[in-house]
Amino acid sequence: MIANTFIKRPVTAIVISLVLVIAGIICIGNLAVDQYPNISPPSVSVSGSYTGADAQTVEQTVATPIEEQVNGTPGMEYMQSTSTNSGGVNVRVTFGIGTNVKIAALNVQNRVGIAGPSLPSVVSRLGLNIRSSNPDMLMIVAVYSPKASHNITFLDNYTNTFIEDAILRVPGVGDVSARTDNFSMRIWMNPKKMASYSLTPADISAALNSQNVYVAAGAVGEPPQAKSQTFETGILVNGMINKVPEYENVVIKTIPSTGEIVHLKDVARIELGKFTFSSNAFTDGHRCSLLMVFQSPGSNALQTADNVYNELKLLKKSFPPDIDYTVPFESVTIIRVSMNEVLGTLLKALLLVGLVVFIFLQNWRSTLIPIVAIPVSILGTFCFFIPLGFTINTLTMFGFVLAIGIVVDDAIIVVEAVQHYIDEKEMSPKEATYQAMKEISAPVVAIALILAAVFVPVGFIPGIVGRLYQQFAITIAISVIISAFVALSLTPALCTLLLRPSHISEKSKFLDKFFYRFDKWFDKFTFKYSNGVKRSIRHSKFVVIILICICVGAWFLFKSKPSGFVPTEDGGRLYLTFQLPDASATVQSVKVMDKLMKIVGSTPGLLHYTAVSGYNILNGGATSNAGSMFCMLTPWDERKTEQTRMPGILNVLRKRIAQAGIKNANVVVIQPPPIRGIGIAAGFSMQIEEGSSTDDIHAFEKAVDNFVAAAKKVPATSSAFCYFSAHTPSFDLTVDRQKCEKLGVNISDVFSTMQAYMGSLFINNFTLYNRTYHVVMQADTNYRSLISDMDKYYVRNQDSAMVPLSTLISYKPSTAAPLITHFNLFRSAEVDGSIPQGYSSGESIDALRQLAITKLPRGYTYEFSGLSYEELKAGSLTIYIFMFSIIFVFLFLAALYESWSVPFSIMLAVPISAFGAILALTIDPALTNNVYAQIGLITLIGLSAKNAILIVEFAKLRVDRGEELIKSTMEAVRLRLRPIIMTSMAFILGVLPLVFATGAGASSRNTIGVTVLGGMIASSTISIFVVPVLFVIFTRLSYGKKELAWLQAHHEELMEKAKKVEDQNIDPELEYDIAQAKKEHEESKESLKG
Repeated sequence: MIANTFIKRPVTAIVISLVLVIAGIICIGNLAVDQYPNISPPSVSVSGSYTGADAQTVEQTVATPIEEQVNGTPGMEYMQSTSTNSGGVNVRVTFGIGTNVKIAALNVQNRVGIAGPSLPSVVSRLGLNIRSSNPDMLMIVAVYSPKASHNITFLDNYTNTFIEDAILRVPGVGDVSARTDNFSMRIWMNPKKMASYSLTPADISAALNSQNVYVAAGAVGEPPQAKSQTFETGILVNGMINKVPEYENVVIKTIPSTGEIVHLKDVARIELGKFTFSSNAFTDGHRCSLLMVFQSPGSNALQTADNVYNELKLLKKSFPPDIDYTVPFESVTIIRVSMNEVLGTLLKALLLVGLVVFIFLQNWRSTLIPIVAIPVSILGTFCFFIPLGFTINTLTMFGFVLAIGIVVDDAIIVVEAVQHYIDEKEMSPKEATYQAMKEISAPVVAIALILAAVFVPVGFIPGIVGRLYQQFAITIAISVIISAFVALSLTPALCTLLLRPSHISEKSKFLDKFFYRFDKWFDKFTFKYSNGVKRSIRHSKFVVIILICICVGAWFLFKSKPSGFVPTEDGGRLYLTFQLPDASATVQSVKVMDKLMKIVGSTPGLLHYTAVSGYNILNGGATSNAGSMFCMLTPWDERKTEQTRMPGILNVLRKRIAQAGIKNANVVVIQPPPIRGIGIAAGFSMQIEEGSSTDDIHAFEKAVDNFVAAAKKVPATSSAFCYFSAHTPSFDLTVDRQKCEKLGVNISDVFSTMQAYMGSLFINNFTLYNRTYHVVMQADTNYRSLISDMDKYYVRNQDSAMVPLSTLISYKPSTAAPLITHFNLFRSAEVDGSIPQGYSSGESIDALRQLAITKLPRGYTYEFSGLSYEELKAGSLTIYIFMFSIIFVFLFLAALYESWSVPFSIMLAVPISAFGAILALTIDPALTNNVYAQIGLITLIGLSAKNAILIVEFAKLRVDRGEELIKSTMEAVRLRLRPIIMTSMAFILGVLPLVFATGAGASSRNTIGVTVLGGMIASSTISIFVVPVLFVIFTRLSYGKKELAWLQAHHEELMEKAKKVEDQNIDPELEYDIAQAKKEHEESKESLKG
């Protein structure tokens, strides 16, 4: 017996425990801290630009060729793309958990390379960016001028040149999306002057391409050389030009008849301006340049954020006067605060457990032993985190909160048994420890194995759900195994050193008097409980009927309780998006944004806000009629009222926006997703796809609108919205090909002229400030404000005559989509929405499925994405997790008792705990049956089995020695009630801080706390009556009358055999120690009497 070794060698036990504690403390310092385990699915994005192209052109020429090649990349789960009217394209490929993101990015890059030849040349020349990053923003960095002495062009370029590149190099940063406009040499053409000189955009493009070049002219005197050669001198050619005057003096044409030279400045206005004009960003009212920082998959959020902050501090030292930065939006505060909250919960649980132990064990010596076992078990567990790749996160900390109540149980059982022998049998501490450990070593090992059996199968579950369960479950499993080792090593060693007889009597005073009365009350309670068990065994049929009713009731409660995935937490952040009528100008969007900024800025509970026009965070599209705001709330402890907390503050903002009279704008206020990197916002996310339908984009829009309208009428999806639109005012322009042929005009010249004047045309690059920028030409603002301005454009025919475009083209008003999205190659529209109060995400998903069956036209399909996709994947896995855990526990019990029937007396305690858990969840309608509830239920499998083992183990031992079945059972329930109630109370009080938790991450703590509290109360009040009855029933079935009668008839013989086996296993050295301790104990008693 392992305990014997440590009873003899207490110093060894203490040293081993100290080594575990010291190693654990060292490991804590080397572990990463995060809110969740690394569960964000890795993703790779491909982004590019086709300047001047509309959404449909981008879709057909860029998005589709890339998607066709990227589709089917190894490990890919789904793929989304967005094509916008500004010429932008973004394809995001999401991979399964566990995929090596570096290999995934390489695979995507190779496949994009295959698509390269089929892409427009402009797209290839501008380049495609392929990066792996977490789709959820880590933080926003805003660069602004406090006194407004610098304009936005300066801020944008300073940010791009000196800040963006530096942050990209920060360890842990995966990508930086700059909402800034780069420098660009803008050639603003005057079509009238161009026509007067018989010039076309192609002439300017050709002139710049020939005169703005990088020239490698070599060196004077390069080898082979003459013997007299003295120097080799490099030749520097002014081929590349980068200043406005140099561009103005570029020669475009020479007129032979007059000898006049036409310079670029004669037909165009040149300025060092912006490549795009989309940046309209504000932070707390200041015009600013924004950098959206995304962390790389697998990196640590807190460490990455600290690295970025440190880099910004270094950069600020070299900022020009009146330039500053702020971080108005980030997602790391929630991690720090939630971890602090959980640590507080851990300490509260530790104090409450200590209180329970002290009340039951009734002296500080006895109390100290279980309390010492807690840090040894918990700190020892950290030693395994590094090899397992775990982090310190809320789930592992939840595991420790629950583990406090579990790991203390083993020590309590040992101490209670030893104290019982010291007080009742008047043994010395060493002898009492030896006798107690003989009895309880087997139950301690059995409980540890059973609890480990519950959690170990969870470690093999794949995907996000597996990651969520694993770090929680394996944390508890390891701490339980260490706890069992501590209970067999350190605890008996400390018992021999610390425990003494208790001297509590009726004459005791103060606390001892309270303990005396408590013991008397508990003795009466034990007597009544024993009688209750005896009556239950007599009326076992009724107990079985009650158990069946409990099982049926649990089933119905589980069916009726709304399910969910991860509860939406008050993360201290929210998004606000708005969309104006289609084709609204950027100027109009900024006006609406100004009104919204005043509303948000004056709302109590909001700390910072960042506003960006032309960008919709929910669909990732860049359109002139949209905008987004990123709001950071004040710290949790400053938000005391419901109106400043989630979801109250969302409703307050919605009411204030409605009262402000903002017309023609669809404003949505929504929370970010509860798990960073999974989806864009909290709530549901559904993709409606064209599938095999042949509908055009307008018919598709009608089908989507009908679906959303129907969804809004269903209470569970009443918040549904969709930003898809195909009614942006446009013009259908037709080129008369026959007339072009008749007039000798090349049709490609017509297209290139329109693109250059109206859409802009990329020519080449130039270098400035050690950065490469683009040269772009376009018609000046006055010549592209109206569609009729195209009549002023000219194209040259084969006879060198200038032909007005008005003779070759015709146009009529029409409508088109400003933004087109794809999901898994199909054209799609995303339907999003927050979960209405009183409903769960599971109910919303079910409602959307039913609507899809009845409302979507034939050929249309649908899929879920983001959190909804992960929730559906998780739903099927949960059942298997429960099955595996229960099967493993049953198999371990069968091996332990060498019986297939006796384990049922333990396993049937599980439905009772499940009933208590689901009843507790049902009483609190704010909680759902989500991942945290399911984690709690798995924990309850082991905990309910533990209480049952304490009864069954002792009863079965006595039955096997030939004692009468009922008598053995009654003796077991009488002896084991105190440790059962003690350990259950320790666990129940240990989880109370979870039940009543508030602040950051409170929803998850409440859910897991309420689940295990309800289950343990049911287990401690109902199971203690049902388990003895089931043990009697199954023992009679398993053993049979003949075997039970034979065992009773040979009781004395069996006891003698057991004594012989024990004598054979006696350690002579230990036996001597015990004899000496017994002798000293007797002598001390005699001296006290004398």
